[in-house]
Amino acid sequence: MIRTPTDSDWQQWNRDGVLPLDDAIGGDELEHLRAAFTRCADEAKSGWLAGVKAGTRPAAFFDLPDPMALDDQFLELVDHPAYYGYLSAFSKERVTFLFAQFRTVPAAPLSYVGWHYDVPRETNPLHMKVQIYLDDTTPDDGAFGYVPGSHLENAGPYPLVRDPDSMPGHRVYGGHAGSAILFNSYGMHTSMVNRSGRARRSIILIYEVFNEAIFSPEQYQRFADRLTTPERRQLFRLERRP
Repeated sequence: MIRTPTDSDWQQWNRDGVLPLDDAIGGDELEHLRAAFTRCADEAKSGWLAGVKAGTRPAAFFDLPDPMALDDQFLELVDHPAYYGYLSAFSKERVTFLFAQFRTVPAAPLSYVGWHYDVPRETNPLHMKVQIYLDDTTPDDGAFGYVPGSHLENAGPYPLVRDPDSMPGHRVYGGHAGSAILFNSYGMHTSMVNRSGRARRSIILIYEVFNEAIFSPEQYQRFADRLTTPERRQLFRLERRP
């Protein structure tokens, strides 16, 4: 069943720019997803470590290479009914998928990224991300941090801080395995420090409102046999949004 935003969800989205979605994925679906992620990460780990040694890959985090091609279930996440109705509504039915990051963040004394926004509002239309936790994630596990309201046009300025915990007005969004966080990428966000001793695993799906600058029918053409509806072909940029 496709979930769509309630009046309360709309208010929170407009006010805060971030919306936690509990229990987005669960049961057997979650277990299969976790198993597929583990298998693919194990297969790619040696290549990542070789890249770290050679100085061509970052040591602070590990992304699965070309994840959409690694497992059929991964492609199905892009328009998952737990959050796709929200993406469609918030984009006025013009949501477009860009790419995904299937990311592992090892425990470390520092965050791998500082507080930042992803795109400048002056040059990009609405840009959204969905982050799905694959494991129970507490604030000490390098959970997602966001400054509610920082997506608004008159927000800020925000200070440069060395310690992510010292950012004024921020909130940390932990969650159970299978929970998701939908957020506006205009807002200030980060990955908090992972002090838990465990790696944090999550899937980040990246979307934007359709515009000609991102029209790229060749990027996902190899999956055309699975992108057979007009909505899916437009979502994956095989065809233009009207």
